[in-house]
This record gives sequence, structure tokens and C-alpha cells, in this order.
Amino acid sequence: MGEKLNEGRVAIVTGAGQGIGRSHALAFAADGAKVVVNDYAADSANAVVEEITAAGGQAVAAVGDVADWADGGALVQTALDTFGGLDILVNNAGFVRDRMLLSLGEDEWDSVVRVHLKGHFVTLRHAGAYWRGEAKAGRARQARIVNTSSGAGLFGSVGQGNYVAAKAGILGLTIQAAAELGGYGVTVNAIAPAARTQMTMGAGGEMAEQMAAPADGSFDAMNPANISPLVVWLASPGAGEVNGRVFEVEGGRITALDGWQRSAEQDKGARWEPAEVGAAVADILAKTPAPVPVYGAR
Repeated sequence: MGEKLNEGRVAIVTGAGQGIGRSHALAFAADGAKVVVNDYAADSANAVVEEITAAGGQAVAAVGDVADWADGGALVQTALDTFGGLDILVNNAGFVRDRMLLSLGEDEWDSVVRVHLKGHFVTLRHAGAYWRGEAKAGRARQARIVNTSSGAGLFGSVGQGNYVAAKAGILGLTIQAAAELGGYGVTVNAIAPAARTQMTMGAGGEMAEQMAAPADGSFDAMNPANISPLVVWLASPGAGEVNGRVFEVEGGRITALDGWQRSAEQDKGARWEPAEVGAAVADILAKTPAPVPVYGAR
């Protein structure tokens, strides 16, 4: 066993009943953390808790809806009541309702944005309030939040407009929270993972084929467990200098993602005439990198 970075620390992982969230919960337990396993399904949460305790770790299930205000508060309270504190929040819960924008129903938009984006805010808000109180009482913790965005939120994905909007919103929330919570000893970062999960395997044809485990037993780049080491490190006391950053992680590759930054410009020093703007924009865009193609675009 290698060095344990989070020995004795308390971690909440949302959506931890399966997929990437389950891998996170197991990885934190193996790293010495006490884990609150959240999932909407009791059977799934309890199964992961049993898996952790059978291996000698400490865990408790917290069944609930991350986007529900009361459930979010109860989730944080479970950590405090069971383990006496909270150090880590990993926001992972989510689901998809894929459809082209012009076929997307209002309920399909609302439900996906609610669970992903509001679900991140609700848990962050309750955990952040606890950490602010601890800091003001002179007990600041080396607290960490790791949010879960997606390449879809970074670059777009055809047929996933609701998911894209929610995951892009999580990126903005991460930057905002990093700035606002830093004074209380809290860092907030985000990951954009690529792994084989129930969501990705249900995405159909080509993507599902790319996500499949290799038949020859070689390195499985799409194993959800590949995502967790970065998250475990970002959650550790040693990651205190990393704040407000986004990392894409797939297989053995970790990539830093730069957010919106000012690029080429033209300043006339006066109001533009509409007829002048076209040539100016053409010159500006000629000096900037081409956008990353939207996933699924042809």
C-alpha cells in the first residue's frame, strides 16, 4: 500500500452507488478516509457501504436527493453525526435525458439541470456553511470540494443540450465557489472524466463501443477506477495550492483545461460602424485557435 493522503478525514461522495461515484468511495476508504456514501437508491448505497466495511474501512449510507434542500442538509449532518466532522465533498451525482434540442421537453431540461447543477449547489452550500462556521470559530479545516463536469460541458455534445448546459454551469460554479470559499480554507476544483458508466454505455453505438473493456486484458482506459486517484489527491491536504482549476481525466492521462480567456482583439477607440465590424471580426478570428469540435458534430 502507498502513502495514505486522507487518513482520518471525512468525505461525502454523491451518486456513489455505482460507476465513477462508487469508485471514488472505494478509493477514499482505501486511502484511510471515512466515507458518507450518498445515492438516491438505498440498495446501491448500502451495497457500497458493505463493500467498504468488509474491507476494513468506515462508511455510512446517506440516501437522498442531492437537489433537495432538506436532503442536502441531512447529508452533511450525517457526516457530522456519524464521524464528527467533514473535510471533503465530491459532487458526482447525475443522470442524462438525451434528446436533440428541438425535441427536448421542458421536464427533460428541468430534471437534468436540477440534479446536476442545483445538486452541486445544494451540497456545496450546506457543506460550505459548516466550513465557514468552523473557520470563524478558529477551527478552519483543510476542506476540499471536487465537482464533476464533463467534456460535454466544455465542448458541447450533440443531442445532450440539457446535460451540456448543466455541466457548463458547474464549471462556472466551481470558479465562483473557489473565489468565495478560499478564505475559509476550502478549495474547489472540477474534473471532466471519461469512463465507462451506465450513462456512457447507454449513449449508443459508437460511444458504447469505444467505452467497452478490452477483450485482451490490456489496460482498461475506460475503467471508472482510473478517475479516482486524481480526485483523492485533489481532496487531500497537500492539494491546497490548487484552486478553481479544471482537469480532464481519462485512463492514465490528466489534462489541465483553461477556461475562457481574452484572446485577439481590435480596439478602434471609438464606436464601430456596423459595416466595419465584419472585417474586424474576421481579423480577430484569424488570430485565435479554432474551437474544439462539438462531440458528435459532423
